[in-house]
Amino acid sequence: MNDTLPDVAIVGAGPYGLSLAAHLRARGVKFRIFGPPMKTWRDEMPPGMLLKSDGFATNLSDPAGACTLGGFCREQGEPYDDRKIPVRLETFVNYGLAFQKRMVPELEDKWVTAVEKSGPGFQLTLQGGEKVQARKVVLAIGITCYAYTPPELAGLGPERVVHTSLSNDGERFRGKKVTIIGAGASAMDTAAYLHESGAEVMVIARSPNIYFGEKPSPNQRPRSLWLRSRHPSSGIGTSLRSRIYCEAPWLFHMLPERLRLRIVKRHLGPNSGWPLRERVMGRVPLFPSTVIRKAVPEGSGVALTLAGPDGAERTQYADFVVTGTGYRVDLEKLPFLSRELRSSIGTTGDSPALSQSFESSQPGLYFIGVSAANSFGPVMRFAFGADWTARKLARHLAARALRGGGS
Repeated sequence: MNDTLPDVAIVGAGPYGLSLAAHLRARGVKFRIFGPPMKTWRDEMPPGMLLKSDGFATNLSDPAGACTLGGFCREQGEPYDDRKIPVRLETFVNYGLAFQKRMVPELEDKWVTAVEKSGPGFQLTLQGGEKVQARKVVLAIGITCYAYTPPELAGLGPERVVHTSLSNDGERFRGKKVTIIGAGASAMDTAAYLHESGAEVMVIARSPNIYFGEKPSPNQRPRSLWLRSRHPSSGIGTSLRSRIYCEAPWLFHMLPERLRLRIVKRHLGPNSGWPLRERVMGRVPLFPSTVIRKAVPEGSGVALTLAGPDGAERTQYADFVVTGTGYRVDLEKLPFLSRELRSSIGTTGDSPALSQSFESSQPGLYFIGVSAANSFGPVMRFAFGADWTARKLARHLAARALRGGGS
């Protein structure tokens, strides 16, 4: 047996990948981790964004809980509160980078361009052509590769249609007519940012309502025991269901597949953080209950045929259409996985079907983060889920390493 071969290769260095690496390191498991740290958060979110998650729910995970967002803010002299102070995007990024340097110094800032089966393990090809062997691979690839664009806009090209994850260059949109599609946080964040960057912005949404969270009052009285019991707080929202999904992903995994898929699709619909209300309401035209009937190129832009709540159609021109229509996990959007691997992975919906230990039907290949939501629930779409995931998976991988990689 090659003792220099890492037991685990982690692909992705966001909250989930970094958290898992910190736990594997503490357990003495041989691993390598690849990817630009906090890439999605650094480069693909609207500048000035405030996170929707509360401060207490935005920690990365290390075994001792020694590197928290609150501790980082105290060290940096930044204001922080578990619930009352929104977390700035810049703060979260800097915290993630500090976490990486302290807890995962061995990170290799290289893209993985290919993963394929190789003997009893896997071969990874890195940017530049280097080949790496590993017994097991964990994909912690985040959300960007799963960006979803409605079929009505397919084929119009990136010069006309971009996802919110690619719309953070304000100069590109300055003075342009921009139509944003969506009712959630990414759509509202992008609308606020592009409006403030000098674009002429409007938002259309299929949803009949656009929700913003309630601003906490500094003098707000503690909630009654009755309210806390009926609507307990959690890392992803205030409800009994959210609390259960946060506390017992293993239990969610045991539900029938049809029920799991329905919950993941419907739980926590489009909703924006309360700070966005004053940046959007009265500043950006909002058109709820509106759908795209047709979209065709017109000049350098797009002519959109829109239908409002009464069914009446109208045509709207846009220099750019920005889709804030979220992310949909789909293995076919992972071309770096060899065709052989993709075809060997069983699915639930279009997501990989995972064991209680996050292992796919391809032995030794694991998925964590949003890729695991259909198996473990809505908490996998949030940074809050990284702690439970990292602890459970690190324990499993350490046990397998002790057994020499056996099941």
